[in-house]
Amino acid sequence: MAIIRSLAFGILVLLNSAMWASATDYTVGDSSGWTTGVDYTKWTGDKSFQVGDNLVFDFVSGAHTVTEVTKSDYSSCSTSNAISNSNSAPTTVSLTSAGTRYFICGVPGHCSSGQKLAVTVGGSGSASTNNTTSPYYTGTYSSASLIPVGFNAVILTGLLMLKFGLFWA
Repeated sequence: MAIIRSLAFGILVLLNSAMWASATDYTVGDSSGWTTGVDYTKWTGDKSFQVGDNLVFDFVSGAHTVTEVTKSDYSSCSTSNAISNSNSAPTTVSLTSAGTRYFICGVPGHCSSGQKLAVTVGGSGSASTNNTTSPYYTGTYSSASLIPVGFNAVILTGLLMLKFGLFWA
């Protein structure tokens, strides 16, 4: 019986570890960061963004903004209907659903000179062909605010272990 409990506990720990390992933090523009003079279309070309991943926009605070916009505002470099806006660095955006998200720099002239990013997010484990806009504010926050997700996984594991009597006597 102890072997079965140990095996079940090991499987649950492994499943929780997989949840932690599946999310990726992408620093937008890699070492260049979020700035003018970077080809962000080329930057996204070899990446596969998934739900749960994070975009980290690294820039000099006040020199740029991270403004999430609609597809139309992305094309026209307009911030008039911004979904969200941040001018403090670093700005971390969680990719919470499948679809395409659009980001521009709201500093005059920056977007028109190429400081804009379109990211297509696939569902967990699959590439996305859905090119719809995700028109809601997800906020900007540090990666520290992701702790409750992992904490909830630990709580859920504990509850499952209690339900199935997997704690050692």
